[in-house]
Amino acid sequence: MSAWNAAQQIADFRGPLDVTRAATAVLDAQDTVIGWSPAAERLFGYAQDEIVGKPLSTFLLPGPGHVSPPDEQPAPALVRPFGGIESGNEIRSARHRDGREVLVATAVCNLPGTGAAERVLVATELDDLRVWESRLAMLHGLATQSPVGLGIYDTDLRLTWCNAAYEREIGRPFAEFRGMRADELYATGRFVTQGYQGYPHTLDSVMHHVLDTGEPILDLHFEGEPPSDPGTIHLWSCSYYRLQDAYGNVLGVCEDAFDVSDRYRAQQRLALLVEAGRGIGTALDVTVTAEKITEVAVPDFAGTVTVDLAKAVLEGEAPVTGGSAAMALVRVARRSAGSPEEGDLKAPGESGEGEESQSHQPPRVDFPPGSPQERSLASGGLVLDDTTLVVPLRAGGSVLGLVTFIRDTRAGTFDNGEVALAVELVARTAVGIDNARRFTRERAAALALQRQLLPQHVPEQSAVDLAYRYLPADDVTGVGGDWFDVIPLSGTRVGLVVGDVVGHGLQAAATMGRLRTTVRAFAQMDMSPDELLTRLDDLVGQAEEEQSHALGQPEGLYDDVTTGATCLYAVYDPVSRRCVMARAGHLPPAVVDPDGRLSFPDLPAGPPLGLGGLPFESMEIELPEGSLLALFTDGLVEARDRDIDHGLDTLGRVLSDRHASLEELCDRAVSELLPEGTMEDDTALLLVRTRELDTSQVTDWELPAEPVAVGHARELATGQLHAWGLDELTFATELVVSELVTNAVRHAGGPLHLRLIRDRTLLCEVADAGHTSPHLRHSGEDDEGGRGLFIVAQLVQRWGTRYTRSGKTIWTEQAFPSEE
Repeated sequence: MSAWNAAQQIADFRGPLDVTRAATAVLDAQDTVIGWSPAAERLFGYAQDEIVGKPLSTFLLPGPGHVSPPDEQPAPALVRPFGGIESGNEIRSARHRDGREVLVATAVCNLPGTGAAERVLVATELDDLRVWESRLAMLHGLATQSPVGLGIYDTDLRLTWCNAAYEREIGRPFAEFRGMRADELYATGRFVTQGYQGYPHTLDSVMHHVLDTGEPILDLHFEGEPPSDPGTIHLWSCSYYRLQDAYGNVLGVCEDAFDVSDRYRAQQRLALLVEAGRGIGTALDVTVTAEKITEVAVPDFAGTVTVDLAKAVLEGEAPVTGGSAAMALVRVARRSAGSPEEGDLKAPGESGEGEESQSHQPPRVDFPPGSPQERSLASGGLVLDDTTLVVPLRAGGSVLGLVTFIRDTRAGTFDNGEVALAVELVARTAVGIDNARRFTRERAAALALQRQLLPQHVPEQSAVDLAYRYLPADDVTGVGGDWFDVIPLSGTRVGLVVGDVVGHGLQAAATMGRLRTTVRAFAQMDMSPDELLTRLDDLVGQAEEEQSHALGQPEGLYDDVTTGATCLYAVYDPVSRRCVMARAGHLPPAVVDPDGRLSFPDLPAGPPLGLGGLPFESMEIELPEGSLLALFTDGLVEARDRDIDHGLDTLGRVLSDRHASLEELCDRAVSELLPEGTMEDDTALLLVRTRELDTSQVTDWELPAEPVAVGHARELATGQLHAWGLDELTFATELVVSELVTNAVRHAGGPLHLRLIRDRTLLCEVADAGHTSPHLRHSGEDDEGGRGLFIVAQLVQRWGTRYTRSGKTIWTEQAFPSEE
């Protein structure tokens, strides 16, 4: 310690009127100065040789109300007590040697004896005295009124003094615990300061460290039970200082401790709310949202938290309003402090079936009569039962379930602030659960819509083997605007469709559904691909115009709903192995021949649907048996960080594997082109591997357009049915062939063609050069004809007409006889 610091500390320990530091004058009986200190010289400006022998009035002015006595009877000059206290102190005005006045505080002490010295006068500037008095008042306040607990421990770390706050904390008079050590007073306490490193971790060792090093330790958080409030955990902010006397001798350690329990709990509550804001309600899942409040509240707020929800909530439905006491609840979340199995949903008072537990279904809970949970359900309000707090989950006037907070007795009961916090946490959870419930319901509706719009099961086809994948970019609703379809057509042919509607979500899905339904309807009419797209384009344009006018908006405002939709339609015939296709702004298909060679046919693009004004063109290609045809949307091969050519190359490399199954190719294409988390657009992929009908399954004859051809056609058909072992179909087939050939002879020209196909059904086709189609009608009683086609319709499963460039074909399908 430096000399200056030592001197400063010594001065601090003495009062301003202490004779060793104050201005001191020794007076005789006549108040003549006979002694003068250096401090007096500094205060009043008079040197010793200038003031000794001079009267007191030379530098000290008379006090207020002072009357000079007669010369023969000199009176004491210092007669006014200071501050109203009979201490000989008073405030006086003094005259400095330079003439200015100085306000001073004075004190007089009479000297006993018979010597010349009668009394001693000490003086100091009034400001110095005021500062000293303030310090004394501060010390008195710390000792009697301060909420900060102060204790002084000696070098043996035994308590030698404490203030009133410390005494109240202990709960006993100081005399009863004087001399005890801190570790004895707070035997179960511990330091809990976060990041507290490098220092001892007990009260005794902390104080020893301060004694040995002189380094103060500030703001350590100490957790324990005060003797005055056993069973309740408090938190103090503690600081420790080494005490020394004026000469640097170590006296002990001062501990100041401020109870910050209320502030800490408030901070904890605020932190819980902040954490709740980050976690609760961020997931659109009922169970996840319920689990979040247990994660937030355990262990800082409660030892155990359970969440029980109405079963209807888990299914996306709103629970009934009223009758809450009879509500069937299931436990969806439970967490306990220190529990090794957080997923264990078992709790006292609940009952559940073993089958549900084994299948990981939330167990039903039944609360005993009179339990806090049962009372909360019955009343619809919160129930506080000592250390159990039950708060109902409310949303829109309905009770969704209950949240139960449980503490052990050591943690204390829930106070009003904690109840308010619990209500806030549960309110946020209720909003999140209700949002998740609504989402669950809406997503279920969206998925149901999607299931209706997309083929869920594609029946086995004679023309192709197939596999497919559909991946919506909107993983929230699970629906999108891409689609695919496989449509059985007459003559064992198959229609293959893939399309893309701009946008995502329900609106795009609804538009996609309209387009898919329209394509199916047109395809069943055996339209060629280019004609089908032309009709589809017309309908899309009409729908846009009608919608714009219906809503009173300018035409084109809703173009993003359908305009920009693309489509690729292909028809494959397994008899001729020919594939006819056309596209409306869509990517061309990928074709891999049986030898593994990849190509993308140069198919005319055509405009996207809804633009109109430009024609669509078809292209016909031959596909050898075993060829692979891939139809896909741009979401599979195009991305922001990847050029579409790169995506097409990757797809081609995957598809060129001749040994992989169609399902394996689908999986590999998705995994390589759409790594997890990278989907930006809806994706549809349809893979087909072509088949060819065996020649033994198809028979074709050319007949002249003459009446004699009718009988010859019956003979040919009968003979072929006998060869196929289908004699049971002979009678019906003869009638069908007779009627169709007769109509062709009467109403059409050119050569006729009769074809029988033995596939999953018996197909009979008659082709002619005419372009008029027969119509089914009811004949009058006096009509000579018109009944033949009606009879045919009763004998077959289906019939229809398809047109070609050279004419038309009337076809029928008959089911095979059932095997008994």
